[in-house]
Amino acid sequence: MSAPLVVVHPDPDVLAEAAAARLLTRLLDVQSVRTPVHAVLTGGTVGIKTLEAVSASPLRSAVDWSGVHLWWGDERFLPDGDPDRNETQARAALVDALVADSGLPADHVHAMPARGAVDAGDIVETPEQSAAAYAAELAAFAAPAPGSSEPAVPEFDVLLLGMGPDGHVASLFPGHDGLAARGATVGVHGSPKPPPERVSLTFDALRRAREVWVVAAGAEKEAQAAAALAGGAVTDVPAAGARGTERTLWLLDAAAAGPAA
Repeated sequence: MSAPLVVVHPDPDVLAEAAAARLLTRLLDVQSVRTPVHAVLTGGTVGIKTLEAVSASPLRSAVDWSGVHLWWGDERFLPDGDPDRNETQARAALVDALVADSGLPADHVHAMPARGAVDAGDIVETPEQSAAAYAAELAAFAAPAPGSSEPAVPEFDVLLLGMGPDGHVASLFPGHDGLAARGATVGVHGSPKPPPERVSLTFDALRRAREVWVVAAGAEKEAQAAAALAGGAVTDVPAAGARGTERTLWLLDAAAAGPAA
């Protein structure tokens, strides 16, 4: 796992613009050496602002979107189209436009199954059913690894994560059972942040990413960012466990980085 590199921007707007430019550059760089490219999106205020900035960027048209697959690190277990779903917000900010006019195939958008969705003829009624269906979707795009203990997921080229004021990433919360979940995905119950039911990638899956980027803004994130970067316990500050195999970036605004920045 790679040691974190911290990059600080003056405010949330500049952070989102810079993260968008960095994401597009990463996709282009990867496409110069291999295809397809697998990217994992995040929600939250800065995460969605980043996608909006990608949509508005002139670099957007330079990416061969036909060779990109989009995934999510976590999702709120709500009905399809609910405005609080990360997928719904991401589609409005960027994804639907990429499908409509930039050549992103609709079947390259890998959303976590919503409450009430139909999967293999069954209605998805629990976070566990959604998690199992998503694990199967991930496995379909994973390189064969006979005998490996690693989860069957693509080696994501870039994986974006937000961080909550409590230090959670994806839907892996301090003190919750999901922190110790194995395999690719986990159904989450009793989330301290509404809604209580969610679906999340596990740390096993997150750590399969070549690059992990934690994007966070605001003074309320400062203490947990500092604790994570200082190597705090994952049970107390889950963000400390978010590491890429090749690179780990913390993209912060000045308020989240604190006075030391």
